[in-house]
Amino acid sequence: MRLFNYRTWFTGALISNVGAWMQSTALSWTVLTVLTENDATAVGINMALQFGPQLLLVPVSGLIADKYDRRKVLLVTQSAMGVLALILGVVVTTGLVELWHVQLFALAFGIVQAFDMPARQAFVSELVGQGDIANAVALNSASFHGARLIGPAVAGVLIALVAPGPVFLINAVTFIAMIVALLRIRRSELQPSPRGAKGFGDIVEGFRYVRKRGDLLIVFVMAFILGTFGLNFPIYISTMTSVEYRADASTFGILSSAMAIGSVTGALLAARSERPRWTYIIGGIGSFVLACVFAALAPSIWVFGVALAVAGFTAQLFMTNANSMVQLTSAPEVRGRVMALYGAVFMGGTPIGAPIVGWVADLFGPRSGILVAAATCLIAFVAGAIWWARARRGDRMTRTGTLTLPPATESVDVVK
Repeated sequence: MRLFNYRTWFTGALISNVGAWMQSTALSWTVLTVLTENDATAVGINMALQFGPQLLLVPVSGLIADKYDRRKVLLVTQSAMGVLALILGVVVTTGLVELWHVQLFALAFGIVQAFDMPARQAFVSELVGQGDIANAVALNSASFHGARLIGPAVAGVLIALVAPGPVFLINAVTFIAMIVALLRIRRSELQPSPRGAKGFGDIVEGFRYVRKRGDLLIVFVMAFILGTFGLNFPIYISTMTSVEYRADASTFGILSSAMAIGSVTGALLAARSERPRWTYIIGGIGSFVLACVFAALAPSIWVFGVALAVAGFTAQLFMTNANSMVQLTSAPEVRGRVMALYGAVFMGGTPIGAPIVGWVADLFGPRSGILVAAATCLIAFVAGAIWWARARRGDRMTRTGTLTLPPATESVDVVK
């Protein structure tokens, strides 16, 4: 936070993230209770439309992040998402909204987000430099989930008191904060990475690079399983709220914020480490499995709220350390493409997992949907633990699980 550019970025992102969480809450609740009659599958399809483009567009989105000025890319994507949120807010507020309107919005928003995410992730290294990446990634996570403390709760109250429409309009306004922050950043103080991509022929280099890195591959596998089946909490929380506990939108917002408390705590704990730790990556996802079981069996809404906080904490330990590890150990000239791939496997699995857990929740009840998350993430934990046990015998990891980073020249080797 001692750097002007990072402080400016952090402030704009925090305001924008509050709006994003408000929108996410209003979107799930609108589909579940306004446009359908507690149809969890419809919520899952909506999430699939929103996150599917991140998987399908990964070759192009990563290339854009590596080839062009990332600040300008972000100005375009943030402006586009603000306009989309404004259009949805007007449609919902005027009462013209239908389910296909929301699905079309989710798809358009997902396409823009597919280009925003890798540029945003890789831009962090330009703001702070290589030495502060781990700390900056953790603070970004704290900002993202700190906003989650506020956004869902405010959205829940607004929906209960007024309607979902104004929530989308407020989110549209919050994008202005991010655009202003990008314009205020001092370009002379940026630390741009070398541009490793020149054309579409360079797309394949990102895939080659990751394929040669066993440590990245195992993180990608665990992130894929967690993102595909574990983190469908808009479905888990909304269905548990409306079906199991018969509560309203304000309770939905409060429960979402409860999970954010754990997420912020996990991000701040990760921020204290100078380097990512495998103990947090493996232990985080293992503890997340236990938290999901705890949530699925929760006898009361209060216990469910505590379980959500624990799930947020443990998932955040994994996500922050995994993200830092991928960024820190990737060569700067392919970092955009590697982060696009990481984002694709982490978020792009949602089109597969969200409809499945939504269908399970509809057929067998919301608790069964959460148990799907626990069972699949247990597989990720076992796979990661086996790899970790073997890696500890190597010379790149200390007994505490702290990574010994390879020299830059080694990680730059991307040409066959």
